[in-house]
Amino acid sequence: MTGPDAPLRVGLIGAGGIAASHLDAWQALGAECVISSRTRPEALATRFGVEIADDVDALIDRVDIVGILAPTPTHPDLALRAIARGRHVVCEKPLAVSAAEARHMAGAAEAAGVRLFPAHVVRYFTAYRRIQQQVAAGRIGALRSLQLNRSGAGPMAGWFYDEGAGGGLIRDLLIHDIDQALWLAGAVVSVSARQDPPSVDGRFSAPVTAVVELTHANGVTTRIDGGWLGEGAPFRTTIAVAGTEGTLVHDSADAVAESTDETADTGPAPSVGSDAGYLPPQAEDHPYRAQIADFADAIRTGGPARVTPADGVAAVAVVEAAYASIAAGGAAIPL
Repeated sequence: MTGPDAPLRVGLIGAGGIAASHLDAWQALGAECVISSRTRPEALATRFGVEIADDVDALIDRVDIVGILAPTPTHPDLALRAIARGRHVVCEKPLAVSAAEARHMAGAAEAAGVRLFPAHVVRYFTAYRRIQQQVAAGRIGALRSLQLNRSGAGPMAGWFYDEGAGGGLIRDLLIHDIDQALWLAGAVVSVSARQDPPSVDGRFSAPVTAVVELTHANGVTTRIDGGWLGEGAPFRTTIAVAGTEGTLVHDSADAVAESTDETADTGPAPSVGSDAGYLPPQAEDHPYRAQIADFADAIRTGGPARVTPADGVAAVAVVEAAYASIAAGGAAIPL
């Protein structure tokens, strides 16, 4: 491991669309990066001036921090291999396909004395962070309900449309909003979900939409709507947070977040996208840089990060319950 003043050594596993955002964020901190992928990503390596490791084990040997950007079913194995060798891990969402796997990853990191950071990047977008701060400060009174929407054309890679391969609209896309609901309203006790059209043998194609409804332990209700709508569909997200004394609203189609609470100051807000390789450019702020900077600071100081392993596990548990609800015809599934 490097000394306290030496540059961080970071290895990224996976070279899909999200890899560029992670490389940019780490290099903005002065980190020395190396990448690994099943296909040698020469173009990405040339663009960022980084080396390509011969394989995953060679990459782990060279670094202090491992970033897992590969498809979801690979996350547990890759994370456990890195953790067993004393490496901190940044893992793209979701942590795993199942909550049991996610809990095992979190437990292994704790037992090994290393950090596991679930990369739920929407917590680092300015508009969403400001809403969370205002809710926590009681600016809209007691929280009553959340409504979130997220939709766009959809990713290109075929595995995203195969639930058996770790894909899925709820698992990949709507997990962003599930994490927001957990962040804003706390633990969930009941989940119901529907998908239109339903998958057939775990496979589906765009256009596809889904609805996920949550009941939180404190009585707050959340409705999440979203879809992969097919080629040419614009990416858009919205959030409306209702309390007893006002409502906070953000629409990524607008340049400025809005609020019906005249005392709230949400300020300028950026668009918010998913991270499956089809993110719109973000001109107003740098959420990936903010996320990685938070994780790096947590490693340096030993302090908390904005996203914890427990947060990552909780999001996977809600996703798992949502798919159980779909299989049960939309029945409410207790957590």
